[in-house]
Amino acid sequence: MTTLFKQHNNPLHGITLELIVISLFDHYGWEGLAERIPVNCFSKDPSVKSSLKFLRKTPWARDKVERLYLSLIQKNGGNQ
Repeated sequence: MTTLFKQHNNPLHGITLELIVISLFDHYGWEGLAERIPVNCFSKDPSVKSSLKFLRKTPWARDKVERLYLSLIQKNGGNQ
């Protein structure tokens, strides 16, 4: 199977981690994010930059953030 076909079924294809973090912040705020995903980058002096740095180094946390984003998109009917 080629990469093209794999990406066709990937709902996150073309969406940057930065866009995901900003969208989640806009919807939940830092406090709401920290409640849903309890990591320091969302609860102690949070910023997009520090969150991106942590999430790029921590696959399990990135996975949780991506799943939360996908759930948000589904709730909003694909409009985010």
